[in-house]
Amino acid sequence: MRSDIEIAQQTKVLHIGEIAKKAGISEDDLEYYGKNKAKVSLDVMKRAGKTGKLILVTAITPTPAGEGKTTTTIGLADGLTRIGKRAAVALREPSLGPVFGIKGGAAGGGYAQVVPMEDINLHFTGDFHAIGAANNLLCAMLDNHIFQGNSLDIDPEKIVIRRCVDMNDRQLRNIEDGLGGGKNGVPRKDGFDITVASEVMAVLCLATSISDMKERLKRIIVGYTRGGMPVTAGDLKAAGAMAALLKDALKPNLVQTLEGTPAFVHGGPFANIAHGCNSVAATKTALKIADYVVTEAGFGADLGAEKFLDIKCRFAGLKPSAVVVVATVRALKMHGGVPKTELTAENLPALEKGLPNLLRHVSNITNVFKLPAVVAVNRFPTDTDAEISLIIDRCKMLGVNVVLSTVWAEGGKGGEELAREVVSLCEKRSEFEYCYDLSLPIRRKIESIVTKIYGGKDVVFTPEAEEEIDRLEELGFMNMPVCMAKTQYSFTDDATAIGAPTGFTVTVRSVKVSAGAGFIVAFTGNILTMPGLPKVPSAEKIDVDENGVISGLF
Repeated sequence: MRSDIEIAQQTKVLHIGEIAKKAGISEDDLEYYGKNKAKVSLDVMKRAGKTGKLILVTAITPTPAGEGKTTTTIGLADGLTRIGKRAAVALREPSLGPVFGIKGGAAGGGYAQVVPMEDINLHFTGDFHAIGAANNLLCAMLDNHIFQGNSLDIDPEKIVIRRCVDMNDRQLRNIEDGLGGGKNGVPRKDGFDITVASEVMAVLCLATSISDMKERLKRIIVGYTRGGMPVTAGDLKAAGAMAALLKDALKPNLVQTLEGTPAFVHGGPFANIAHGCNSVAATKTALKIADYVVTEAGFGADLGAEKFLDIKCRFAGLKPSAVVVVATVRALKMHGGVPKTELTAENLPALEKGLPNLLRHVSNITNVFKLPAVVAVNRFPTDTDAEISLIIDRCKMLGVNVVLSTVWAEGGKGGEELAREVVSLCEKRSEFEYCYDLSLPIRRKIESIVTKIYGGKDVVFTPEAEEEIDRLEELGFMNMPVCMAKTQYSFTDDATAIGAPTGFTVTVRSVKVSAGAGFIVAFTGNILTMPGLPKVPSAEKIDVDENGVISGLF
């Protein structure tokens, strides 16, 4: 069996100019990055005329067995193309942290991939480097301001901006810098986040123009004065230089699937610690060149889909026409308590026990957000007919169809049935609703997410979180959506609570405002904004030969 990277490297792909031409994008709107990738002008997004239908792909709560959300997204787009529809893909860029960490590559799999997968998984067009540079420039200007006399009276103990690097490096989570005194800076406690967790990443993914991005950058809060007032990047006069670093990164990246479907891969916030969606610019650009745009939101629907709908769609004025919820029999059996080593044997009782996880996600989409949905089951060779029938029967009780997907093995051909179901769903009327109203107090919005989406009973706020919420509301930050920072492995804030728990309480330990992005971040459990490497990182398997051919990326 060929690996993902071998399949990608052995597939003949079109010059990216041909993909652009097929999508109706002119040469004047392209900036080539070699033969296989290009930046697309923001002017395409601003075109007058028809806008396509948006399809969101989400999934059940992740497990080590895997769900295949990105693979399904790509295969569905290829399936739409195969049945004669003008389709495009809109995905996030992979972070180097997971690529070299526990996950490996992240550009789809099997015969449902976006290419060039090596470039996409590694440096790509340099977007993440630009985001890290802009973030760290802001940090440098902040520390320089304090060193040069601190005319804004910034309290070094109340600095909230952190440096970032796109790598899983736990050693940098909490540091002390500026050591040595004198010209070496002002000593203080500091730390690093992974780049995808930075507010600059969120700003880039939500901005729709350079001027919009500059205004958002100006609003980023770096710390507070000794009197408790916020200090922003605008106060430090840093936004212009940051925007200069980001001007090219703001433009969407155009690549292609293995079958030549246009794909926009741009932005990459994690869904467990950030809002988990690709950029608004990429999504809106795709909607201008295709009749059907398939996009995904990170991790399970309780995280990525909730944030996609309550944050991204709210800001961008988007409304999905259909939602696909991806599941595997293997993953559902894990939610039923089966260890990963025993997933190949038929186990209907365990599947029955794990199914509530899928059904809750589907119910949230159809009953909370009022959107039409279909369940896509990535069928493995070990799945039995009885197991598949059980999933179909239970979903029918919710009035939701189930489609078997074989896109990993068959590419677009394996996604044709799912494509036909999605086209049918897109023709149905729906009354899209948000989970909460922006006018609610911050606590009420958090409680709405926990009770309506997670299935929890209550929210407990630590004294620190209570104080922070009170301060943010006093400063006028109440009417913002909430971005929950929570484990991806459970509906709860306890990563070990699998399935679909009920009656639980979620603890919010701290809260901060991302004023530039435009949302409140609520941190729960032991969520980390800088991951670490596993005992055997994927980096150990990645290599490059004398001809520059990379191996080990899946």
